[in-house]
Amino acid sequence: MSRKNFGAKPLSYPQPVWIIATYDENGVPDAMNAAWGGISDENEISICLSPNHQTCRNFVRTGAFTVSMADAAHVAGCDYVGIASASQVSDKFARAGFTATKSELVNAPIINELAVCLECKVRSFDRESCILKGEIVNVSVDECALTDGQVDVAKVAPITFDPFNQAYHVLGERVGKAWDAGRALL
Repeated sequence: MSRKNFGAKPLSYPQPVWIIATYDENGVPDAMNAAWGGISDENEISICLSPNHQTCRNFVRTGAFTVSMADAAHVAGCDYVGIASASQVSDKFARAGFTATKSELVNAPIINELAVCLECKVRSFDRESCILKGEIVNVSVDECALTDGQVDVAKVAPITFDPFNQAYHVLGERVGKAWDAGRALL
């Protein structure tokens, strides 16, 4: 097999498309798009965010943020919050087509249009490494994304970032059952 080298770059599949939401000092919701992150412990999320974002200033002040999974139906709004700056666009959240409900558990907005939301408290934010670590205190899912009380990935239609081609792709096709597909090799 022949391979092509791409060098030392942050290229991996899948990369989540997460929309980080916070409140500013006036209680106005803000959101940004983040693709470099993952679950780092049982109830911990880690995300790489440049500290110059308004969203970062907000969660440092409030101690809280939410992480919503971007979806196919809202790809334009989710991409928009990644290219527009709240420092320059005062109604960025609304322009993205988003509305918010305040989380009952943390001082951060839940984006009503996105079905899956992790509600988080800030554990730490290292400005040098740009690593935000948050404690996941709740995962809330809109009932429209459930089938028989369980999350239905087809209804969520989460998207992933393709860093090789700078594109978004929807996830959804089931190819096997976890902790079962490999049993045939035992």
